[in-house]
Amino acid sequence: MGLRRVKLEAVFALTPFILMATTKPAIEADSEMRPSIERFWADEGNLERVYVVRHSPTRRNRMTEFYKATLADLKKRDFAPVGADGQVDYVLLRNYCEKHINELSNEEKDEAKYANLIPFAKEITDLEEARRRMEPVDSEKAAVALNSLDKELKELAPKIGDKLKGSKFEGNQAALAVKNLRDTLQTWFNFYNGYDPLFTWWCDAPYKAVDKELETYTGVLKEKIVGVKPDDDKAIVGNPIGRDALIDALKYEMIPYTPEELLKIADEEYAWCLTEMKKAAKELGYDDWKKALEYVKQQHVEPGKQPALIRELALEAIKFVKDRDLVTVPPLAEESWRMTMMSPEQQLVSPFFLGGETIMVSYPTNTMEQDAKMMSMRGNNRYFSRATVQHELIPGHHLQGFMMDRYKPYRQGFGTPFWIEGWALYWEMLLWDQGFPRTPEEKIGMLFWRMHRCVRIQFSIRFHLGDLTPEQCIDMLVDKVGHERANAEGEVRRSLNGSYPPLYQAAYMLGGLQFRALHHELVDSGKMTNKEFHDAILHENDIPVEMVRAILTHQKLAPDYSTTWRFRG
Repeated sequence: MGLRRVKLEAVFALTPFILMATTKPAIEADSEMRPSIERFWADEGNLERVYVVRHSPTRRNRMTEFYKATLADLKKRDFAPVGADGQVDYVLLRNYCEKHINELSNEEKDEAKYANLIPFAKEITDLEEARRRMEPVDSEKAAVALNSLDKELKELAPKIGDKLKGSKFEGNQAALAVKNLRDTLQTWFNFYNGYDPLFTWWCDAPYKAVDKELETYTGVLKEKIVGVKPDDDKAIVGNPIGRDALIDALKYEMIPYTPEELLKIADEEYAWCLTEMKKAAKELGYDDWKKALEYVKQQHVEPGKQPALIRELALEAIKFVKDRDLVTVPPLAEESWRMTMMSPEQQLVSPFFLGGETIMVSYPTNTMEQDAKMMSMRGNNRYFSRATVQHELIPGHHLQGFMMDRYKPYRQGFGTPFWIEGWALYWEMLLWDQGFPRTPEEKIGMLFWRMHRCVRIQFSIRFHLGDLTPEQCIDMLVDKVGHERANAEGEVRRSLNGSYPPLYQAAYMLGGLQFRALHHELVDSGKMTNKEFHDAILHENDIPVEMVRAILTHQKLAPDYSTTWRFRG
């Protein structure tokens, strides 16, 4: 896999492939910063593989020290003679380090909020960190420590919700932390168990007792504080980060807008979509756009036929962009995409496609209940699918991943969803302008997803501002977009379960609008052709769109450069 690809796997599903180019890559400009950045990734990787214990001040302190040392080294460099690529790389590395220092600080503050619910955390992390320092284990002392921990957990559990209190969100974070601590303790135990007979003799029974108590403790936290059943894995809780943390995150993503300004942008974009949706509905003979949407949802293929439809739609999109010479599609990129089917369990979190080199198809299986089957088929109908296959494959995520492995791959660690998802969403906008939707049904399919991305901004930001509950987020997707309820639940679960950063869902539309504004600046003005513009973006790799703009417009930067581009209007 390419450099830093591990950080991209949470963004879109890509699988390893052989780096074989069918055409000679363009000559890249040398960046004076590239060797330093590649060493930085190597150093960071070493530290991340050593300091892996979650909820550990040792890990936070060491990583903070590393990022601060990198910033200090950067400040010693002479910025003036650095070329354009090097200036961008300097700003990217500085921004990356500042972002991670801030995130580690926020992590410490967040953990302090629910530390009273897990007072035993240090006892577990100390055991594992001593093992990682390769200190000899005293098996008898370890057994005593486990026995004490077992008693402590038994005494603490009845106090949860009474003397040990916290908010619903703090309780959920604590429950997740206990799960991590349980995994940490298991790692510690498994290292010695069976290899050290004396350790097993002393620690086998007390470890099993503690493991059971940790499982019980997690259930009590869920029931008494979070308000869900201990075995309820479908509950959606989330962790709203607040306005200040949102503003920090926007700063590091180079989005110079407040949360409230972004909500206004989402409202304006949604209004445009709604107007177009009503026009398309009338073309089908419906006065109510939701009735037209219902008609489109019923246009799904029968079970077993979805893979053939996906192939047909993928080839159609590839032909469309090639015929219009919109972007370079390397023959190997066109040849090497693949398909797999998503499991029912995955569909609980991702009710629609995921993509990259392998497109993961969401469609009902024989084991799903009847209502779930119908909602999945309706939510992945022919016209919704037509609007998303190109998003996942070509010219979307697969083409991105293909080019990222070949052009400036050292920049992949700076990845941002505003570039990754913004690019794919931008193509939905551009293809609309290029006449890709030919019929009212095809327009409705594309507008459904565009409305969806507007509402993603609204529900995700308002949740993190504390204005909406997860249930209200689900209602918003059902009411304003027309989602099937189970699909809306999957969307909100995916957005709020901690797998994605807080701004991820907002990044689709906002990143798309950034690329659209840059297209207006460079292509509509006649400075570049569509193909030159799109190829140039892909050759700069996954970086904030404002930095792509700096490169393409030959903008001079300063060492302390901060986001300034008001791309809206």
